[in-house]
Amino acid sequence: MQENLVIVESPAKAKTIERFLGKDYTVKSSFGHIRDLSKKDLGIRIDEGFSPVYEIPADKKKVVEELARLARQARTVWLASDEDREGEAIAWHLTEVLGLPVDQTRRIVFHEITKRAILEAIEHPRTVDMNLVNAQQARRILDRLVGFELSPVLWKKVRPSLSAGRVQSVAVRLLVEREREIIAFRSAPYFRVVGQFRAGEEGISFRAELPTRFATADEAESFLEGCRGAAFTVAKSEEKPAQRHPAPPFTTSTLQQEAGRKLGMSVSQTMSVAQHLYEQGLITYMRTDSVNLSQQALAQCKEEVTRLFGAEYARPFNYKTKTKGAQEAHEAIRPSYIERQTIDGTPAEKRLYDLIWKRTVASQMVPAEIDRTTVVIESDASPLQFVATGEVICFDGFLRLYSESTDDDNAAESGTEGRLPKLQAGDRLEAGAITATERFTQAPARYNEASLVKRLEELGIGRPSTYAPTITTIIHRGYVVKQNRDGEKRICRQFVLEGDRITRGELTESFGREKNRLQPTDIGMLVNDFLEAQFKPIIDYNFTANVEKEFDRIARGEITWESMISSFYAPFHEMVDKAIDTQTDRKAQARILGTDPATGRIVKARIGRYGPMVEIEAPEGEKPRYASLRKGQLIESITLDEALTLFTLPRRLGELDGEELVVGLGRYGAYVRYGKSFASLARHDDPYTLTYERAVELVHEHRAAAAAAHTPLRTFDEEPDLIIRNGRYGPYIVFKGKNYRLPKGSKPEELTLEECRRIVASSKK
Repeated sequence: MQENLVIVESPAKAKTIERFLGKDYTVKSSFGHIRDLSKKDLGIRIDEGFSPVYEIPADKKKVVEELARLARQARTVWLASDEDREGEAIAWHLTEVLGLPVDQTRRIVFHEITKRAILEAIEHPRTVDMNLVNAQQARRILDRLVGFELSPVLWKKVRPSLSAGRVQSVAVRLLVEREREIIAFRSAPYFRVVGQFRAGEEGISFRAELPTRFATADEAESFLEGCRGAAFTVAKSEEKPAQRHPAPPFTTSTLQQEAGRKLGMSVSQTMSVAQHLYEQGLITYMRTDSVNLSQQALAQCKEEVTRLFGAEYARPFNYKTKTKGAQEAHEAIRPSYIERQTIDGTPAEKRLYDLIWKRTVASQMVPAEIDRTTVVIESDASPLQFVATGEVICFDGFLRLYSESTDDDNAAESGTEGRLPKLQAGDRLEAGAITATERFTQAPARYNEASLVKRLEELGIGRPSTYAPTITTIIHRGYVVKQNRDGEKRICRQFVLEGDRITRGELTESFGREKNRLQPTDIGMLVNDFLEAQFKPIIDYNFTANVEKEFDRIARGEITWESMISSFYAPFHEMVDKAIDTQTDRKAQARILGTDPATGRIVKARIGRYGPMVEIEAPEGEKPRYASLRKGQLIESITLDEALTLFTLPRRLGELDGEELVVGLGRYGAYVRYGKSFASLARHDDPYTLTYERAVELVHEHRAAAAAAHTPLRTFDEEPDLIIRNGRYGPYIVFKGKNYRLPKGSKPEELTLEECRRIVASSKK
């Protein structure tokens, strides 16, 4: 009989832990959850107090059989799944499936996979915490009830094959509300005035800005006219010392946000890489709400900062967690070994580890010392004042190692400079160029993954383990798309006063460029509107946040999970019944855009069988015309002109070698048709603006590729029926009308006839 069996969640974690425990311990993985709610019917017995019906998935049966065999052979079984609620639930499922007494089986948790942490956990085992299990079970049951009962309503009332989830629907609502703000937004021009000034005998130049914005060109020009020959003096000059403090160590959400901003990682990619780092014992547990650091970590940070930068840079400080109902109040995400500055691994692992290391160590460094100067400038020509602000870092402190990024990548131009000259009230200034430049108000920015996580956390919706799957789910369901947009160009007017002369000019600016921003799709907006109309309480922000608080109360043992589910289910089920009985006006789901000038018929946008589309109505007995919306277009914001453009395909471009060239859209994308052949457009080609010359290029490229595909790579005089050709997926053998794939690594030009015959003979039928 073996002495000890330790069961963890992942094979990588098992491998790391096995290094720390002696030969008396066998470490095995459960490969995540070993059972889940039954997929047959609801998987919950509502009439029996919402008791769940669990089943072991087919792909886990072998794992369970092996674990059961090893558990029977072991004197002691240790359950070492992750330390959050989900990990606690996995531990409980293992006791149930393996027949282990829940009140006697040893449960161990550790925040980091280090030898010290593992051995300490072994010395202080506990039993499975059923309050945590019940909190996770309540979340799982509630989400199954919502999904199972909401989805059929969507099938009947909106569109087949749709589904809904509790937290996912709230996330979509946030994105839809932001999109409607953007659609309703009307950009307005304004003029921003910046002046160059010189001070003192040395004539030190600096710039100052007018806080007032002018609404019109006339107002801006009039102000500049008033500045001709004006005398400028310093009204006020203030110097104030200030401090900039380091950001606290990472929690799950702040890591997701900063990895998105600094490294361009998606939320799910960040969590996947962090999971690998944790399982290798390189960082502490990556699902946490806490910014707390252990005393040992604080001491190691102080030692490391002193070694790298000197004792004057070190400042041990433990941050307090502000997140309400922080679930995993153990420790922030930090390196397991602070002295380990770099690691071996994939490029993504190295970059994320470096970010975690810098953030952790910087949090234990002194604030940066800054001198902030504000100079207010007045003139004898206008009551409006210019303001110059300067900021000088006197002592870099934590900034020597790390500075936090922000979500605002469309930040307005700032008037902040470096050091300003020493000035006093009453000092005369000489004005250089004073420039009034046209700018435009900007619509609210669409969320990216990082800013959406931040907003969900601010609203108290979801927990560390839910952010990544929530975003992945709404993208996978087609309710949201993540996309980039190229910026557009626009002309801005500019007036420059130099001396007594005002010159008028123009400059070009880019606007509207987006990278990895989340936009709701038409179907996402339609589902959101239906849920808001019929299930408003379910996707209410406060309601969803309060549900999280209820889960927290279950975890603390204050209420039972059955009572919480029961109080939720009765009113929810009433809403479902009412929604099914409510007649939905499908015509109202179409948006009338106007009339087609050519026919006088109504043009409308709606969801069709194959997605969002526009339609030109036809009299009874005639067939309407349809066209699909382009990527990035929405039913709610498409204009009549944009819709009519969609009906210009297929377009006839002219003739080539007696065949007509036609550009159109098909099932597999845009194409140029010539005769019976089709040439696909490149990704950067636009079918609506494609020229005849470019279409001819595409046809020639297609012909060349087709000719190359039909030119044999190799033939054999002794066996004319056997030919090696180059195909879409690489070289292959053609023999007597059948195709045979070449083995990996084979070089067609080196194959002999005998080798080809062997490939044909050994290939599967």
